[in-house]
Parts: sequence; structure tokens; C-alpha cells
Amino acid sequence: MPRLTHQLPSYRLHRASYQAVVTLGGRDYYLGEFNSPESRTEYDRLIQEWLVNNRRRTAARPPGDQNISSIVINELVTAYWDFALGYYVKNGQPTRELQALKYSFKPMVDVYGTTMVDSFGPTYLKAVRRYMVDQGLCRSLVNRRINRIRRIFKWGVENELVKSSTLEALRAVAPLKRGRCNVRESDPVKPVSEALVQAIEPYVSRQVWAMIQLQLLTAMRPGEVIQMRRGDIDMTAAVWIYRPESHKTEHHGIERCIYLGPQAQKVIMPFLNRDDDVYLFSPMEADRERRDKLSAARKTPLSCGNCPGTHCSDHPKRKPGFLYDVNSYGRAINYASDRAFPWPKLIGRKAGQLTAEELVEFKAWKKAHHWHPHQLRHNAATYLRKQFGIEAARLILGHKSVAVTEIYAEQDRQKAADIIAKVG
Repeated sequence: MPRLTHQLPSYRLHRASYQAVVTLGGRDYYLGEFNSPESRTEYDRLIQEWLVNNRRRTAARPPGDQNISSIVINELVTAYWDFALGYYVKNGQPTRELQALKYSFKPMVDVYGTTMVDSFGPTYLKAVRRYMVDQGLCRSLVNRRINRIRRIFKWGVENELVKSSTLEALRAVAPLKRGRCNVRESDPVKPVSEALVQAIEPYVSRQVWAMIQLQLLTAMRPGEVIQMRRGDIDMTAAVWIYRPESHKTEHHGIERCIYLGPQAQKVIMPFLNRDDDVYLFSPMEADRERRDKLSAARKTPLSCGNCPGTHCSDHPKRKPGFLYDVNSYGRAINYASDRAFPWPKLIGRKAGQLTAEELVEFKAWKKAHHWHPHQLRHNAATYLRKQFGIEAARLILGHKSVAVTEIYAEQDRQKAADIIAKVG
């Protein structure tokens, strides 16, 4: 019978020396006289270190030895990745942080993968940062990725793979400051105009349109609206309360309550005819409704051409799931925006056929006519602040600090202008 992966390395007798021995990571550790209390204690100590180090043996070294790192960057990243796969998990699913870690580590691994860990100093880190800047990344994203790289070294210090002096040296690299470096700044997230939102209604499914309406009415995050289930909604009072299964700040111990008023209740009412543990908005259901609609509108008799369902691939590249994720929700809006606002010069052509000047115009057109679902939260925050004040907006958005709400809620500049007009 094969050995189970969760079994611990065994405490064994080395017959030639009558010593206890345990094998960790392909190396034998001799523990002293077999079956003695001292050998059992030493076995327990080594096993605990091995488990804490994610089932990898620790380097044998005397206490206080400062020459810790004998590994290269690739080995450190691999060890950290094994840890991250088990750490960045929510409700049994990997979080988006894993993808962000991949993007952050790639430049360092590509250039300095075979460099010894203790040789990786501030100059190397700034070289990796320059590589990111040359890729056209904005300042805030570059700073976040550099912080993730430092996070690896911090984890390495914690697990005795990196010297603390190496981490302290990397911490001395200051972040890129706004206006003091030649790096592109990111555009602030703004509310989307009502005209752009209404224009895509004919080109999205009823599921996607319902999610859009709910975000505008409740200031939900995209990640909260996509996972709505009947069982997560308390319908006992006049105002329903939706408590998401998971949300952005749950690891801080914060409870998220989203209030659903009469208009929001009317939006989700058609989707409540399902079990408590079934997601309200399903791309699989949307795809089936789309196909049924196309089938009902066909002009070719059923005796001619393809019958419904006969021309579907058995192994499609992208298969609709039981619920949307943030990316698929955004893609649906992006696709609808393309149809609602086609660039006139692109009609009958492909993007690859555009000249350099036309490509610049095309990107500017898309930037002016496309938007993403997170902007809807800014719409709701701005409206709430204007109508009910910043404190009301903070409560509904679920922020602990008014300063965070300020980021989401556009200031009512017209009100300020009216006051100044009266003051003189």
C-alpha cells in the first residue's frame, strides 16, 4: 500500500550503531540512543521544525550562526510559493493574490533567479523596479509589487532562510513618490455616466443587468454581488439584509451587512425561485437563455440546418459556470460596450489592420466609452454622500473610516460653488 502524504517520517532504529534515526528531505538525522527519552525529544523537535517549515528540512547549523542563506532566489520563491498556495485561500478557493504574486515575482526570477539570496541587495531590487517601470506600469502598481517581493524576504527571515540584515537592506529602498519620479500615474477611479450604463442594457443578459442595478442601488462591490444566494438574504424585515458568504475585509473580523430596499428587492425577485445554496446570477443560465432566444428567432425550419444543441462543442475552451467571477462580469460589460459604441473606423476591419495613429485613436475611443463594474460602487457612494452626507455613505459602503469613503464619493463641487456664490 502506498504511503500517505500526511504521514510523518518514522522514528527508526539504525542497526549498525543502535541509534535512532529519522529521514527528512532525503537526509538522515541521528538522534542518539534508540528509545531513549533524549532521542524521542530530539525527534519531536525536528518533526516540529519540519512541519513549521512546510514539510521541508531546515538547514543544519549551530545556534547563532549568521550564515543562514545558502539558497538562490529561485529556491526562495519556490519555497514561498508552496506556502502561499495554502495561505491565500478563501472558502476553499485560491484568492486573486496568487496571480498578483506571480506578476510581482516574474521580473526578479527572470533576471536574478540564480543569484544567492544574501547577495540580493537594494541595487538589485531597484533594478527590478526599473524593469517594471520600463514595462509601462503605473507608480502605485510598481510599489505594490515591490512590497510583495519584500514580503518573500520577510517570510524567509521568519523561516530562517534569509538573514535579517538582507531584509533590513531591502526595506531601505523608498517607494516611488508622486511627482518625484518619472513614472506614469494611474487614473483615479471615477463614477461612470448614466448614459454609458443605460446604453449597454440591450446587449447584456438579464443576470448582468440585474447585478448592475443592484450595485447602483446598494453600493455593493462586484465580488459581493456575483455571489448572492437566497440563503444569505434575511427577508424577515421590510428592508432585507444580505450578508455575503465572503467579502474583502472579513479577515479583519468585520461583518458586512448590505441593505436591500424596495427597489433592490424588486430587482432580485425574479431570481429567488431557487434553492438557498444556489447562486442567483448564473452565467450557465444566461447562456441557456441566450441560446433559447436565438432558437426562437430562427427563420430556418427545424428540418433544415443545425438542430438546437447539435453544433455545440463537447470540449469548449470556455464553459459557463455556476456563478460569475469579477473578471467574467467585467468582460460581459466590456463586450456590451463594444457593441453599444462601435468605433466607426473599425467597422469592417480588425484591430490588427489599424495604423499606429488609428490605434491611438481607437484606444482613446475605448477609454471614453468603456467602464468596469467597480465604478458603479463609486456612483452609489457619490449619490449617497450628496443626498445623505458622508457618514451615511460610510455606513452603507461598510467602511470603518470616513477617509476611505472620501476616495469613493466624489465631492459635491456644485454645492461648494453655490455657497461661494452666496458668500461673494
